Amino acid sequence: MRVVYHRVAAWGLPHVSSTWSQDGKSWTARIQRAKQLAEGNPWASQVLNFYLHVLAFQRVIYDNFVLSEKADHTGFRATLDSTKAASDLPELAAMVSRHGPPVLAKQAEQLQNSSRVNNRNLIEQWLFDDESSDSGTAFFARVLLQPQAERLAESNIFAPQKLAENRCPHCGSVPQLAVLRPEGDGAKRILLCSLCNSEWEFRRVLCPACGERDHEKLPRYTAADIAAVRIEACDTCHCYLKSIDLTVDGLAVPIVDEIAAAPLDLWAAAHNYHKIQVNLVGF
Repeated sequence: MRVVYHRVAAWGLPHVSSTWSQDGKSWTARIQRAKQLAEGNPWASQVLNFYLHVLAFQRVIYDNFVLSEKADHTGFRATLDSTKAASDLPELAAMVSRHGPPVLAKQAEQLQNSSRVNNRNLIEQWLFDDESSDSGTAFFARVLLQPQAERLAESNIFAPQKLAENRCPHCGSVPQLAVLRPEGDGAKRILLCSLCNSEWEFRRVLCPACGERDHEKLPRYTAADIAAVRIEACDTCHCYLKSIDLTVDGLAVPIVDEIAAAPLDLWAAAHNYHKIQVNLVGF
């Protein structure tokens, strides 16, 4: 894969109309997009076929999540149901044992033999103390809690908070990716939360990890075969995230297209960049 460097510009992009809408966040849209990309991109088929199983599992959690009566007087994260997540973990572990990569499958077997109380403690530890962890527990906790968090954010029970601008105003998590969405004659930059899938606007020339503002230190990298996805890096903190450009591909579903562009993550790691938050499949 040939990756090309682009110096970031402080001005907007030429306007290109986009067919992307809020439906791009629906579970049906995600599943359809994952199937499409798996069929058309050999390098992504294996990871996306596994992700399709994850999406199907998460969709059931999302559809069945019932908001707690305590939601009006507790915080966002405390409202998430870790007990329900722990009860769903054995079924998730069984699915991962059948369809997941070897490392995750081995971790799934270990969790299947763990008690529900221990599983709940592991999930809560990740949620409240160690969300940035890339451990095996992190994968399972994120799969189980993401649909709950997304449903809770959509309910608007909790008003957005004034947190650090690089943190989700709903749940306080770091961003998973960036989105460039057409607006007027240019494009605005949106960050997408790694936990609840909420979006918030973010300045175009600013590192979401360390706050670097010097455009000379904020390179962008693209690959010809993945034109709508690029690496937004920082040469100060050596962190990066991927950006989905909806002015290039209006049919993209950001959370799925980010996963399909795994070769960019491999390139970034080889060039000493570290992702702000790995995605669900570990890239």
